[in-house]
Amino acid sequence: MIVAIDGPSGSGKSSVAREVARRCGLTYLDTGAMYRSVAWACLERGVDPEDAPAVARVAEGVRIEFAPGEDGQRVLVDGTDATAAIRTPEVELAVSPVSANPRVREVMVALQRAAGERGDVVAEGRDIGTVVFPAADVKVFLSASPEARARRRAVQRQGGNLACGRDVAVDAEAERKILADLMRRDAYDSSREASPLRPADDARHIDSSDLTFEEVVRAVVSLSPELSARASEGAAS
Repeated sequence: MIVAIDGPSGSGKSSVAREVARRCGLTYLDTGAMYRSVAWACLERGVDPEDAPAVARVAEGVRIEFAPGEDGQRVLVDGTDATAAIRTPEVELAVSPVSANPRVREVMVALQRAAGERGDVVAEGRDIGTVVFPAADVKVFLSASPEARARRRAVQRQGGNLACGRDVAVDAEAERKILADLMRRDAYDSSREASPLRPADDARHIDSSDLTFEEVVRAVVSLSPELSARASEGAAS
């Protein structure tokens, strides 16, 4: 089966998708990491993220691989472990124009669909239910207020636990900057011509602003009898 989870930056898509995949015995497909990998490769090569033809050439030639690691999934870009590097503020700023590049999206979508053809995946991003897997068995649009998302991203960057982020102290100035960056990216992602951020017509909406991480995961799993059964089997094993 295929589970598609879309939503804005900082909504918790990656963490939720990863946990749903773990509980239900599915493969986690981090599509956001793929676009971040292209953005990071561009920065490493001195390519301007706004230079569409040059960015497209990077996307066409870059090799992105996922591998297991002690702390979860590692991301390898042309053989280099870029797991931490693709989550930096510099990549955060570069990824919007990179992900809006039509040729980049064409290349990445082809890779994502190839992974989906192998079956049983949980994929997260901004166009999974609308473009990549429009026939997905479960479609979720996960959102949260900009303030809640900024808080979670601040906790994440400080190495905190997202599951208990409400109780973690963060730098107020850093959080304000993250909020501004998130709102900028929301506007960019929603207005771009290539696969703009929007929920699929048949997606189930979940607002996680006032929900715990566990509550969001359970809400997603409960959307499908098959997911619920898989989760139960996993808990019992």
